[in-house]
Amino acid sequence: MYTISTTHERRLLWLLALTQFTIIMDFMVMMPLGPQIMHAFHIVPAAFATAVSAYSWCSGLSGLFAATYIDRFDRRKLLLFIYALFALSNLACALATTFPLLLVARAFAGITGGVLGSVIMAIVGDVVPVARRGAATGTIMTAFSMAAIAGVPAGIMLGAHFTWAAPFVLLVVLSVLVWMAGFRIVPPLAQHLSRRPRPLGEILPELGRLLRDPRHMKAFALTFTVMISQMLVIPFVSPMLVANHGVEPARLSWLYMAGGAATLFTSRAIGRLADRYGKHYMFRVMAVLSAIPVLFVTHLPTIPFAAMVLFFPFFMVAMSGRMVPMQALLTTVPEPSRRGAFLSANSALQALGMGCGAWLGGLMLSNTASGQIAGYGTVGWVSVALAMLAVVWVSRVHAAHTPGTPDAHGVGPSPVGEA
Repeated sequence: MYTISTTHERRLLWLLALTQFTIIMDFMVMMPLGPQIMHAFHIVPAAFATAVSAYSWCSGLSGLFAATYIDRFDRRKLLLFIYALFALSNLACALATTFPLLLVARAFAGITGGVLGSVIMAIVGDVVPVARRGAATGTIMTAFSMAAIAGVPAGIMLGAHFTWAAPFVLLVVLSVLVWMAGFRIVPPLAQHLSRRPRPLGEILPELGRLLRDPRHMKAFALTFTVMISQMLVIPFVSPMLVANHGVEPARLSWLYMAGGAATLFTSRAIGRLADRYGKHYMFRVMAVLSAIPVLFVTHLPTIPFAAMVLFFPFFMVAMSGRMVPMQALLTTVPEPSRRGAFLSANSALQALGMGCGAWLGGLMLSNTASGQIAGYGTVGWVSVALAMLAVVWVSRVHAAHTPGTPDAHGVGPSPVGEA
């Protein structure tokens, strides 16, 4: 464990949160830019979905592969090197003149983003004592709300008033500033190198055993199903609003600001309810409730834009609300000694599920002769069907050593099973 001052620790955590902010913004801003990108490159929804999926697939695979080398380098040097590549990947996105070039740039961005997520959490584990690690992780996780409230709306406004590439230019500028701050703030983190690095001959079989564990496989299946359900719908909300309902791209920022602000306040409340009533139970409740806004947005009638702004927080809260009890449940599945490796693998599978969801959603959509998007209603029904499958499947996901896990109704967490 490294010893740094409380002030230095606080500055380091906020720097890591800003780093995570740029990574999340890089992924999230691509989706509301869909209308401009599809128009600029003359592509159909399926091709756009491939660009979204390329990031997620590469992020998941690179995050999983990072387990084989992340402990062989000074954390500071690795963070600064990979983050510089991340900035270059966004510059490549901004300069892409053809869709194949954009696709390659998005894949490269996914590779760097997946590794950075692992490095950030490794630094937190190295620097922050266990007693404060929960609060430290909470600081890092504020990046999602920051991206939804500020980053994505800013990107939408830039894309609407300039070109689709403008948000990626902004990300390059932000990344350079964060990199310079990181150069000054992140201390050398090479203490772990004093121990002999584990050979690949030990790491790979252990990773295989982790993935093949029946209890882990059930949890991974839940994660994969939920992420496909989410990403069937989410990437195509903006293209649908612009193409089918005539919403101006610049006005989309109001939707994301309203939705992001709502999740900032509701996520902790849903988490407290999961602790009180059981994680299985709250997951089922949120998954069933999410069917209403999902079917509404995929069968959206003609309504005033103000009504859309009022509705969007319900959509965002419902979608993110499924994730809160599910993530809390998944932390109980592995043995404590394998929790870090399990969560890293789960994060990789989560990214792969996101990529598959966006890709499948794009395949189910088409453009009509008038330029509207067709098939979104079918996408909504498939998304809800997968969510209901997850409602049934979650009863198979149990914590380690769980003789008293919640019953099929999920009421009341077990003192052992949901600790």
